Amino acid sequence: MRRETSLIDLIFPGDTNHHGTLFGGAALAHMDKVAFIAATRHAHVDFVTASCERIDFAAPAHLGEIVEVTGRIARVGRRSLTVEVDLVAEALLTGERRLCTRGRFNMVSVDRDAAVPPLEETEPGPATAGVRMVELVFPDQASHNHILFGGHAMAQMGKAAFVAATRHCRRTVVLAASQRLDFTSPVKVGEIMEIEAAVTGTGTSSMQVTVDLWGENLKTGERRKAAEGVFVMVALDADQRPTPVRPL
Repeated sequence: MRRETSLIDLIFPGDTNHHGTLFGGAALAHMDKVAFIAATRHAHVDFVTASCERIDFAAPAHLGEIVEVTGRIARVGRRSLTVEVDLVAEALLTGERRLCTRGRFNMVSVDRDAAVPPLEETEPGPATAGVRMVELVFPDQASHNHILFGGHAMAQMGKAAFVAATRHCRRTVVLAASQRLDFTSPVKVGEIMEIEAAVTGTGTSSMQVTVDLWGENLKTGERRKAAEGVFVMVALDADQRPTPVRPL
């Protein structure tokens, strides 16, 4: 099983067209980003998108749903590789998932002297509980010191906590508290932040979600824990009142 790279996001009004579904351009941007991260993780060199093969939009992703974009290396050449990317929508309350879009992105190394390593099959690792999602750090998400702005890191960690809690209870959930949040290492512009979130405790209507944020250097593959926190999410019923959740 080859290593997969997954990006998880929520569909907000700014991402939709007049039909209330995910705008095609936003879907393609997510898919291209995942293709770039997957390619760079494989070879640890800079890539650009050379082309994308036929991309079919088979089903819509609706406002308020989770979108999960997954990329895997399918072919390797001397300076190029191909990444297969799937975009799947997930309904928050039912968990129903459907494949919306699939495509192949051809990436080319900008370093003419760098050879792309061959594709190797690896044994599948242990299943990871909870949510794992990646993002790139762009300049508009950074402080004047060119490191990830703390507020943006907290927003991404809160999003991961929301997805993990929603998947646990399949109810509308809201953030009730952030119990603790520690920043231990900076994440720089151009690096990956990978977030892992899992429900680690439950109350009557509340869920404790532990979230770790890792920084990853695309050129070296070096990873370090950059932040960790604990978020308390509360499940709500149709009348916006706290409602019981299943125990952990």
